[in-house]
Amino acid sequence: MSQIRHVLGISGGKDSAALAIYIKQRYPTLDIDYYTCDTGKELDDTYRLIDNLEVYLGKKIKVLKAVQHPDENPFDFHLKLKGGYLPSSIIRWCTQKLKLEPFEQYVGTDPVVSYVGIRGDEKREGYISKKSNIQSIFPFRKNIWSEDVIRKVLNIANIERLMDLYVSIDLENKSQRFEELLMSPIEFSFSMDHKLHLLLDTNVKDFNRLVFACLKDTDYPLSGEQYFPLIENDEILVKEDIFRILEESGVGIPGYYRKLGFEVDNQKGEYSRSRSGCYFCFFQQRIEWVWLYEQHPEMFYKAMEYEKDGYTWGQNESLEELIKPERIAQIKLEHLQKISGKRTASPLLTNILDDEEDEEEVGCAVCQI
Repeated sequence: MSQIRHVLGISGGKDSAALAIYIKQRYPTLDIDYYTCDTGKELDDTYRLIDNLEVYLGKKIKVLKAVQHPDENPFDFHLKLKGGYLPSSIIRWCTQKLKLEPFEQYVGTDPVVSYVGIRGDEKREGYISKKSNIQSIFPFRKNIWSEDVIRKVLNIANIERLMDLYVSIDLENKSQRFEELLMSPIEFSFSMDHKLHLLLDTNVKDFNRLVFACLKDTDYPLSGEQYFPLIENDEILVKEDIFRILEESGVGIPGYYRKLGFEVDNQKGEYSRSRSGCYFCFFQQRIEWVWLYEQHPEMFYKAMEYEKDGYTWGQNESLEELIKPERIAQIKLEHLQKISGKRTASPLLTNILDDEEDEEEVGCAVCQI
């Protein structure tokens, strides 16, 4: 097997940046290659964050582009190939062409461990490559392993192998409870997710050691490693931790997360951007489009220029319609009502951590890479 590469994608958002800092702090012996997929349509704050990270990490972040010609903008180039058909939540060609393909070309055929910044308070799986030489690891979660690894390890046909490993390898605490869970078959009333959570609740480190031992019989990249330090990690990092890491490191929080005040109908509110990525990302909430219009009007009007021939960023509303004064007021009032309802449920939603939706991967589990 070729030498295993360890890579981490920087999206320009908070989670991937914090992950790079966290791994450098906690696992300095890991030789990580950092990269970013540049669509050519990012906010300036994204590029500033990448510059700050390079200083902190003491290492260059490789820029990957879907088009190699210096005079071609990656997004515009592929938009022409698509005949002006804008990407949407239904057809996300931008993800495939501007993120996945450059990443997989960068990786090639080398065995690669890819670190992904999905937090412990998020309920989503994240990017899993279809290429067998790429293995995803999720250091912020209680379960660091990807769904495909868990399916293989906890498959009913693997129980005997699991028990053999359980007996033969060094574990922190070989409890009867842990052994009973390992032997329990997956059934309608006992799902794989349920079994996984119970095993993790019993002993995270022992579960990680067992999975790592199981990988030795597979083609996953980590099968070629004698030791993997993250199997000893039982930390769970949530949104508050991410902002703390960014602030304490000196890298700082990207400017577009900062809450800015607005007033509508004698009511005061705040808005910001809740994700990194292209300034015209179709996953933006309407209040974020209003934020873009009022804070970066030049970018908003550039986004408007793409809307033609029936193609719009929103499914039911063009940007021209969205910025009519009465419509902006309506969007702001709806935003205030939504926040007010959430504040009643949780007072924690009043500060900078109050993203209405999670950032990088809202509906797009690979935009982090």
